Amino acid sequence: MSEAAAPLGLAEERIGSGPGLLIGLCWGIVIGVMVLAAFGEWIAPNPSAQDLATGVAGPSAAHWLGTDDLGRDVLARLIVGARTAVLGPVLITLGSALIGTLLGLLAGYVGGLSDSVILRWADLMFALPGQLVAIVVVGVLGGGYFLAVAILIVLSSPYDTRLIRAATLEQRPRAYIEAARVLGLPGRRVAMAHLLPNLVPLIIASVFLGFAYALLALAALSFLGLGVGAGTPDWGRMLAEGRTLLFKNPAAALAPGAMLILTAASMNLVGDWLAERLSDRGRAR
Repeated sequence: MSEAAAPLGLAEERIGSGPGLLIGLCWGIVIGVMVLAAFGEWIAPNPSAQDLATGVAGPSAAHWLGTDDLGRDVLARLIVGARTAVLGPVLITLGSALIGTLLGLLAGYVGGLSDSVILRWADLMFALPGQLVAIVVVGVLGGGYFLAVAILIVLSSPYDTRLIRAATLEQRPRAYIEAARVLGLPGRRVAMAHLLPNLVPLIIASVFLGFAYALLALAALSFLGLGVGAGTPDWGRMLAEGRTLLFKNPAAALAPGAMLILTAASMNLVGDWLAERLSDRGRAR
């Protein structure tokens, strides 16, 4: 029996190594993108330098991803563009998670009128086409990167609110909450010091999943000219500017598109992995 179990265990180990390698690759992509966002301007110090004599050109030894129609190095703009591509989604996900966590705890733990008002607000926001609302509002108000970020925070927070509310309702009847109440602890302390730590894995997963949505939503606004200003290195803006160069230098459009897809997919997978690992912490073995 032990001899038969050994090959089975070896096969399971080999199968299990696949997801581990994938998660390691995703971690590498996430960390690499964050490094580019933090230090991109030192790695590629002059992404807006123009060479009108060269114009658009394909990849070469001097320009690994070629140049755009103004002779700007695509790789340098891709590296520096990581900052605007990542900073906005980070602000959106953190702002949405903060608002959603506070409102979700209030609705789920306090209940009553607070729960009704918060749920009606969330239902209203769910009924609106979020991306279309963002396009209309940002367009009417004149566009702008941080305006787009603020609008997306408001539009994203109802998802976190409903998620945290549901988790709070599931945790509220549990014994540790009842024990804290019996000890006479105030409701705010019970919610923040006892209930909230048990929601951390869910919040982390929501942040990573929300990052992928925010990354693509903000890039879409920049693609439409409603995010960063013209000429600013940004993956969404580069995708818009590079789509006319597909037959001259495909990398001008394909490279920022690939970075958006890889970053969003990696964030999703890493978020799922983190949530699973954190939910296992402290579980009885």
